[in-house]
This record gives sequence, structure tokens and C-alpha cells, in this order.
Amino acid sequence: MNTQALDNAALAAYLQQMETLLGLDLDDVRRQELQLQFSRIATMAQPLMAYPLETRQEVAGVYRP
Repeated sequence: MNTQALDNAALAAYLQQMETLLGLDLDDVRRQELQLQFSRIATMAQPLMAYPLETRQEVAGVYRP
């Protein structure tokens, strides 16, 4: 199984879970369009996710009102 197929399978599973949790009833056309959009977002995020970080990266502060 290639990475693209695995990613598509993972996206399909995620969408199914979110559809169930949110009580949505999406038709196949909308489900496929959402999967396509999430796939595009994942492709755009790849360079950011591939950016090397130091092993011990300082975390950002947490704002509490």
C-alpha cells in the first residue's frame, strides 16, 4: 500500500468518525468532496510538518484569563 492510499484511507476513516460524532448525514458526493479538500490541506501542510525541529523544543506559554 502506498502512502497516498494510506492517507486516503485515514482521511476516509476520520470523516466517517466525525460524521458519526457530529450527527451528520453526508451523501457520497459531499463526503468525497470533503475528503478531496482534506487531502489538499494535508498536501499543503507537508512542508511545514517536514520542517526539522530540535529534539528539545521550548513550548509556548499558555494564556489563562
